[in-house]
Amino acid sequence: MREIEKINHTGEVPVMEPQRQFYFMDLAKQYVTQISKKKGRPLTFHVTTFGCQMNARDSEKLCGILETVGFEETDSEEADFVIYNTCTVRENANNKVYGRLGYLSGFKKKNKDMMIALCGCMMQEPEVVEKLKQSYRFVDLVFGTHNIFKFAELLVRCFEEQKMVIDIWDDTKEIVEELPVERKYSFKSGVNIMFGCNNFCSYCIVPYVRGRERSRKPQDIIREIEKLVADGVVEVMLLGQNVNSYGKNLDTPVTFAQLLQEVEKIDGLERIRFMTSHPKDLSDELIEVMRDSKKISRHLHLPLQSGSTRILKAMNRKYTKESYLALVDRIRKEIPDMAITTDIIVGFPGETSADVDETIDVINRVKYDNAFTFIYSKRTGTPAAAMENQVPEEQVKKDFDRLLKVVQDTARERVARLEGQTLEALVEEVNEQDASLLTGRLSNNTIVHFKGDPGLIGKIVPVYLKECHGFYYLGEQPLKVMQKSGFYEKVGEENFCAHIDDAIKRAEQYCEAE
Repeated sequence: MREIEKINHTGEVPVMEPQRQFYFMDLAKQYVTQISKKKGRPLTFHVTTFGCQMNARDSEKLCGILETVGFEETDSEEADFVIYNTCTVRENANNKVYGRLGYLSGFKKKNKDMMIALCGCMMQEPEVVEKLKQSYRFVDLVFGTHNIFKFAELLVRCFEEQKMVIDIWDDTKEIVEELPVERKYSFKSGVNIMFGCNNFCSYCIVPYVRGRERSRKPQDIIREIEKLVADGVVEVMLLGQNVNSYGKNLDTPVTFAQLLQEVEKIDGLERIRFMTSHPKDLSDELIEVMRDSKKISRHLHLPLQSGSTRILKAMNRKYTKESYLALVDRIRKEIPDMAITTDIIVGFPGETSADVDETIDVINRVKYDNAFTFIYSKRTGTPAAAMENQVPEEQVKKDFDRLLKVVQDTARERVARLEGQTLEALVEEVNEQDASLLTGRLSNNTIVHFKGDPGLIGKIVPVYLKECHGFYYLGEQPLKVMQKSGFYEKVGEENFCAHIDDAIKRAEQYCEAE
């Protein structure tokens, strides 16, 4: 066990947040400095994130606090402090965490001062916490989804108490602003607009571990985005379990569409994304705002889950096949270039091959740009887990395979329609497989790889979509195409930007001729 000299608290501990957490950050920093001096090196940390983008955003907050108190991030799990931010949507996710803990125990035997923390959705399950207490006593800190803002305070408790610290809240209405965040990307960022979920789909554990819906105040969201833009962010992803129900629980209700209109007014912000949208709450007002926006991306993730009205009712989804299709028709009528992606579950209790046929019919009619397809996984603690008529594994596999083929065929057809166009892409990174290529993302969320200078990362640039490869493109920058066609030399470097619209048209004509 680490040997530290307990630091005397000076002054009254603040009661109000976030001042209280800043107090504990300062205290934690003193402990980290003390231990670092004894070791003769900086203390390191490593955070592993399981699950959704909400968890990823939470991990950025954890990293921000750890860096504030003096830890340095490392890619190695042999760090001085390792955090697993867990997911519990599927039971095998829990088993994966237990397996990783066994791996970490070997490192801790070598480094007695090592600290291990577990947080996230999995920790909201009482049986998980009990198992940790009984079988994984080497874990130092366990906390859940509702009190992540208390991380600095809990860290100080770990330093001072030298024993397993467990702090789990059943629920909360509290939202703490202004805590440090260490973003993964300098040019784009997730922004939580709400927490929790009120939908209680019969297969989903999320409402039980994330709690009921609570929305952030619009002024707090706007202020956060303004600070992000001032720090170089050009794209934000507004996050919530169901963004379409944003604002209902505020003292002065605000619709999601109204929030989007305010976000769009922020100077310097170039792109707005959001997820996830529940079909039952997607309003005509929101469709109109998306249609008229110059910043909202042309991509909508609209989970279907099943095309059978009978199964949708059993799932407690609160819409029908017909109402879902009518919604898609309204979206496509108002915004023809909108890319629509979805989630689909195969093998829900009681589902027949005829029900799967209904889902395939929806796929053929909507023609999704992409779909995330899942085999139903029984999740203990949900109503669906106790349902009779669990579908035999062999039947599920047959239905899944034939549905997946339709998804892939229709998505390829949908994505390929862009070939030959020049569209803007946010350059995100150097391609992991080929360092000579950059990887960018179109407004509709399609990926494009093209040759270019890494200095373009973080910028939005026009890219000619030369070849479609299923679900991504190989492209070229119009400037390169112009050099081939002679147009660039004709107008000269100074005049090229003034002629950019003409240049793009010439690029398209040149490539069509090729």
